[in-house]
Amino acid sequence: MLSNRSALWCGVACLIGWMATLSEAKPVIVDLAVGESVVYKLKDGAEKKITLLAVHETRDVFRHAVRYAEVQVDVDGTQAAIPVALYNLPRVVNGVKIDAAVTRGYLGNSSDPEIWALQPKADARLRFWDPDQPLLEPGTFGYPVKQRWFASDTQMANDPCFVDGGEDPDRKSIYYHYGLDIGGYDHWVPVLAATDGEVISAAGEVSERLTENEKAAVSPRYDVVYLKDARGWVYRYSHFSAILPHVQVGQKVKMGEWIGILGKEGASGGWSHLHFDIQGTEGSERGLINGYPFLVEAYLREHPGALLAVARPHKLVRAGDEVELDGSNSISDGHTIVSYEWQFQDGTTASGPKVKRSYSKPGAYSEILRVKDSQGNEDVDFAVVHVLAGENTRDYLHPSIHATYYPTEGIKPGDEVFMKARTFRVQGGKEHWDFGDGSTGVTCSMNDYASISHHYDKPGLYIATVTRDSDNGTSATARLKIIVESKQSTD
Repeated sequence: MLSNRSALWCGVACLIGWMATLSEAKPVIVDLAVGESVVYKLKDGAEKKITLLAVHETRDVFRHAVRYAEVQVDVDGTQAAIPVALYNLPRVVNGVKIDAAVTRGYLGNSSDPEIWALQPKADARLRFWDPDQPLLEPGTFGYPVKQRWFASDTQMANDPCFVDGGEDPDRKSIYYHYGLDIGGYDHWVPVLAATDGEVISAAGEVSERLTENEKAAVSPRYDVVYLKDARGWVYRYSHFSAILPHVQVGQKVKMGEWIGILGKEGASGGWSHLHFDIQGTEGSERGLINGYPFLVEAYLREHPGALLAVARPHKLVRAGDEVELDGSNSISDGHTIVSYEWQFQDGTTASGPKVKRSYSKPGAYSEILRVKDSQGNEDVDFAVVHVLAGENTRDYLHPSIHATYYPTEGIKPGDEVFMKARTFRVQGGKEHWDFGDGSTGVTCSMNDYASISHHYDKPGLYIATVTRDSDNGTSATARLKIIVESKQSTD
């Protein structure tokens, strides 16, 4: 039997679901406690009873941070496990598309436990769509940077992080990444409006026409822009190296319009990226909205048929302990992935979407995942593994490195490719580059990025690798995927 609260959510869910079929696709958002149920009404009139059965969370030994979570649900008698956020996409269970955005465990030691606005007694936030329904209506959401997918490092929703995936031992709480960080080449990568919308804050200025909830979603700063779309969602774009002059409070922008240039300003931690997040301001949508699935959907609309290798998020493990690397979230648009091959820094290899291994030496490793689909397409991604010497995060003394490049698309043989690297937590030494075609180079970054350029003579998929050694015998490695097209190909 449904509780009064569940019955209320049932009514809300059914009403919102009905409204969504009349207006535009977007998720029905419901907060549930374990044991509670809600009825989701499909657009054909069928009803599905969905019950939250259990919540499971895995924490690390260093900071007791949630590293992985999943919820157990029952959809009209069919049970399934749904992974929570990070790099997971919604899954169809007995005729309902479902994902889980957050669980209560993330809030216990969060640096901002109110950011999700999770209902006080709820254990998890679920989102529902019809199985054939797009996550967002086509033409209403676009990829917010003009560059290739995973062109550089990323930090996505709920990823425990500080700056580049490391953990600051002096912080008393965990920053579970509140939004989506898309790494890129600062000063050069265009940032685009993901939706049609109104500028409600830009460069520290704020609209005077905001509701109280909208005001709560806005933290004005010189390097930040906020847009509000027709859904009532508020979008934050942070760390601009430059905001275009026309992007001013009260102005309207169109989806895909150029609004600024990616940078590392403000509270960026010194690494170049766009911080992009979405917040709802009313009703069941209030609080942070996990946008990673929307980014995937938008990118595939703009690049139909793409194969996207996914070997993320970062892993944090103690030397000698076993860690699982996971490539199962890789995506093939319309085809089947037929192979997952791993290449490790120690020269060994493995096959399969998930592999387990251990590391005897502290450092920052970048392991290669290579996937192929049934059409012969190939893509690579990199699993970053931070290995600590002991259980105290103060032992986390190895360097960490961020690398990026430009351009990321439309590269032809002979074109100059610009690369950058910045190493954190290191004194002395240099970055050693292997461009993946037999050529090498050296840079030296101390307090900022160091730049180098290279050109490739032949088409192909190249992996550029940069490594920095530390005086204490540890090292950090980062990799870049660079695709050089034939001169006859078109963008």
